[in-house]
Amino acid sequence: MRCIRGYKQNEVEIPPPTQKERDKKKKQQPMCQISGVKKLMPSSGLTNSSIPRFGVKTDQEELLSKELENLNKWGLNIFHVSEYSSSRSLSCIMYTIFQERELLKTFKIPVETLLTYVLTLEEHYHADVAYHNSLHAADVIQSTHVLLATPALDAVFTDLEILAALFAAAIHDVDHPGVSNQFLINTNSELALMYNDESVLENHHLAVGFKLLQEENCDIFQSLGKRQRQMLRKMVIDMVLATDMSKHMSLLADLKTMVETKKVTSSGVLLLDNYTDRIQVLRNMVHCADLSNPTKPLELYRQWTDRIMEEFFRQGDKERERGMEISPMCDKHTASVEKSQVRAGPRAGGPVLPGGACSPGWLAGAGQGSDRTCSSPWRSVGRS
Repeated sequence: MRCIRGYKQNEVEIPPPTQKERDKKKKQQPMCQISGVKKLMPSSGLTNSSIPRFGVKTDQEELLSKELENLNKWGLNIFHVSEYSSSRSLSCIMYTIFQERELLKTFKIPVETLLTYVLTLEEHYHADVAYHNSLHAADVIQSTHVLLATPALDAVFTDLEILAALFAAAIHDVDHPGVSNQFLINTNSELALMYNDESVLENHHLAVGFKLLQEENCDIFQSLGKRQRQMLRKMVIDMVLATDMSKHMSLLADLKTMVETKKVTSSGVLLLDNYTDRIQVLRNMVHCADLSNPTKPLELYRQWTDRIMEEFFRQGDKERERGMEISPMCDKHTASVEKSQVRAGPRAGGPVLPGGACSPGWLAGAGQGSDRTCSSPWRSVGRS
């Protein structure tokens, strides 16, 4: 060991690590490794001729086809889609939307590569998590797809921006463990350490979503130029980080200010003439889609509410086992659906944006001459 120049040099011998220390280091997961990424069996040589109509194998294709007639409408029954697609709702929805929007043709995405990626992505959502699973991701990407098509945003976004928004929606909760950021922080989890307690889950979802592109035959962006890839990555990061509920109020305030100062064309289309404005709307759009359950038909809203309450209660049980303070809405002995609805309304289920109960509709001019069902997010799920 060298000393500082001008001082007498002393040789300090550093003892080698003991066998116990070596073994401990081997067991520890290196911080440079993205946790949650699983090695899956390689795909069995998919070809265009062997790919099912909606990207997934099912013996209920006719029923699935009937359900997907509502793909472009607000309130698609994603639970039926899951049932008819052999529980592959995310793969089915993402594949079908990309086909319908001709994104494979526009960005030269090989169909087998898209399918390999979406199936791999779905495999990295946890089926045993009640709410933040691939069914929720499928609902969010379909809701984003509908919002992108509303008249007020006609031809506003580029193809690359649309691709980024749909990709962000698809990956926005991948590998979600079913607990909150605060729980991960309070339990000193590896993820909280990795991301310095800042948007822990959102950063992790992004890392996993992009890491999966490196798996065999999964790079759906392989034909994009370097600049396109960089821009897409930047946009996706912006959109997924905006799903962190701690950013909700600032997002709302900024969007309100921006929209109030924007002009519209004679046909009612928003004039978003710079990247800052467009990404601001895209961030809020994915955020709205993420929180859109209360604006869906009541039968769907009830199912989503049951799922999120189950997930909350599971976290509460974990906190109770550890002797921790139980988080709001997570104590199954004291929490009720109705009280939780009122408490969560302004933060998680209430009007995300000003100007109306159907907040996604307010954002994109939805509901005007459309078949969408928008219902008040303030109602109790116990009432019809």
